[in-house]
Amino acid sequence: MLFNVLRPHRASSQFCISHHPRSVYLRVMKVKKPSEVRGHAKSQKWKDVRGKRLRPPVSSSDFSSSPVMHRMIKEHQVSVKKKPNVKRLKNKAKLVSDSKKSASQPEVNKSCTRTNGSSAFTMDSDSEDSQDWKEYSQSIHGNGVEISVDAEDARPGRLDGEALHFCAERGDRQNHAVLVMQKDQTLCFRGKCFLTCLYGRVEVMGFTIEEGQQSYPLFSPASHFPLTVRALENSDGTRDDRSEASLILRKHLAAASRKKLLKRVTSNSSIILLEPMETPLTRFLSSFTELSELFSPPVSELMSAVLDTPLNGLGVIPLVSSVEGLKMSKSYKEALNSVVSACKGDIDGCAVILVCGTKNVGKSTFIRTLINILLNHTTSVDYLEGDLGQTEFTPAGCLSLSTVREPLLGPPFTHQRTPEHMIYYGQSSCESDLDRYLESLKSLWRRRSQTRETPVIINTMGWVKGFGFQLLVDMIRLFPISHVVQLGHSGSTQCPALTPDFLRTAHGCQTHPPAHTALDEFTERHTPPRSYTHLIVQTEFQGVGCQGTAKHQRSNEHRELSLLAYLSQLQSPDPGPVRPLHSLTPYQVPHTAVALGVIHCEVAPSHMFYAANGSLVGLCCLGEKVTSKGGPVLLPQAPICPCVGFGVLRGIDMVRGLYFLLTAVDPSILRNVNCLLLGAISLPSCILTTQPGFEGELPYVTTNYSFDLTGAGKLRVFKGLMRPSQIGM
Repeated sequence: MLFNVLRPHRASSQFCISHHPRSVYLRVMKVKKPSEVRGHAKSQKWKDVRGKRLRPPVSSSDFSSSPVMHRMIKEHQVSVKKKPNVKRLKNKAKLVSDSKKSASQPEVNKSCTRTNGSSAFTMDSDSEDSQDWKEYSQSIHGNGVEISVDAEDARPGRLDGEALHFCAERGDRQNHAVLVMQKDQTLCFRGKCFLTCLYGRVEVMGFTIEEGQQSYPLFSPASHFPLTVRALENSDGTRDDRSEASLILRKHLAAASRKKLLKRVTSNSSIILLEPMETPLTRFLSSFTELSELFSPPVSELMSAVLDTPLNGLGVIPLVSSVEGLKMSKSYKEALNSVVSACKGDIDGCAVILVCGTKNVGKSTFIRTLINILLNHTTSVDYLEGDLGQTEFTPAGCLSLSTVREPLLGPPFTHQRTPEHMIYYGQSSCESDLDRYLESLKSLWRRRSQTRETPVIINTMGWVKGFGFQLLVDMIRLFPISHVVQLGHSGSTQCPALTPDFLRTAHGCQTHPPAHTALDEFTERHTPPRSYTHLIVQTEFQGVGCQGTAKHQRSNEHRELSLLAYLSQLQSPDPGPVRPLHSLTPYQVPHTAVALGVIHCEVAPSHMFYAANGSLVGLCCLGEKVTSKGGPVLLPQAPICPCVGFGVLRGIDMVRGLYFLLTAVDPSILRNVNCLLLGAISLPSCILTTQPGFEGELPYVTTNYSFDLTGAGKLRVFKGLMRPSQIGM
């Protein structure tokens, strides 16, 4: 009964109060008089507050449009370019075999035999396409021989530089590009776009995209490894590729461009359509100055970017072959094949795969690839999130159970969504309360239907020492695990191998091996431990085991990107200027209708509002009804309860007893919320420091504060710094 239909109320956006226990310090809140409230309705608890609409910030220029950067890259590429030592020979002409000459053609393209044994295609009309095909037929079948596509263009490998000018064409009327790829050719790029497979098949991060399917968004930001599109072999080798390609290209290209690409279409070709992509997420992220180059190549790849291709104007920047995309080792591929085969085969119940390994070893990437491959064979995959610091579908600090039905073709911040079940733990690490972590995971597992036959993938933290390793032992014992995939690097797993034999004697935080007596081996009471398949994967990508040092590549930056992506849901889905958070309309909630709790530390009741104002809160549903004696309801301890989403506690009205909350959660779900939980996950600083439309001091930010006092500033830990003892190792 909490989130009812709302009533409007006008409030100033400059409402702030002092902020003692947190790192952001707020000014005194100013709220307009109650006489300005419109449309009072006592039965409605949640109301609208209209904010002032402000001018959006001006985004920075596109990476590829910078003339200085373009000239510098071109000069470097010319200076390092060398002539090949060996001259490549083109394929010799091959005689047309009898089987090819006698192969039946569809009725659409009937053939007539020439005196030299070749055939020319005829069409029913004298259209422009007909003339193109006549020239193409003559060039292919002249003098009774079949001239193959240029060997330099058709060979497997990376498409970059000059090759893209021969196999890619831009549309004249619409801003898109068509690319013809041969089998095993790849396109590695930075940027973002929509990809549609018009002909054949291509693969991206394990997911196969075929003709006739929908368009898929591809995200290749500088924060993660670049995406690679790879052309696959055509599953139907008997189709008439020439006639179908003509009809396909006619819809997207002009005659001259169509004629150029038709010469490169073979039975093993794939044709893809690339279109620019602009979403509320990308608009919101690009409104911040420090994120304006997020989808451009990082500094280390500047000299490897190819800036003069038909794809650049679409937001796609190809990379040369010296830049690696997703690198799979032999054990990596074998583990994927083993798990996928088990999920496709007949096993007892559904497959439950637990993926573990130390930090920065590629667990999330392995899981995304595995999910994408499984979606080639099944309609959905269940995902249990156990990594608090690097969550896949939610902001950090959450444990969740999700059903994945769409491929994951980008890093976590590009596919934020609301899980079926979620619990807000409130911290990026569970070391302060191990029991609450395990109890939360068990609560999520109990909410999953035990009759489901969908594969389940369990993600774990990169904490594999001490208590972290004991948590892994507990999880293998608590859940019906069928496969344990343990990732390592440099020939080691950085912790003991979690084999079934090892688990017979291993101790966890909550579970322990059974106590055996000397009589057990002579009695039938002793039951053998449940077995599972243990797979070891050695990852070999560049920088494995080390945290990224480039911009946007640190773990804390990844967490901020996920939270910003979640907050982008507050923006309108329609194209338009980006609205800062202080200009959006918040809900107002009575203090007596919801309970307020802090779950990551102890805060005195008198300081609770100071800590919560201007912070991120979880919107949760307690099992019992919230009762108040006339004042705010404060929780004495952290509960384990369902969470339906997040909101920003924009202000607190102490006189009228109201919370002002911004959230993108649907009002029908908000009616069930009766608890606001504050954790250690704070708003990104750019949210507070970038507020266009204000002159002077910004809301929620103050400069009238002395950081010279002992303990005045927030203690920051720089995990990337090396200790003196480690230098030179």
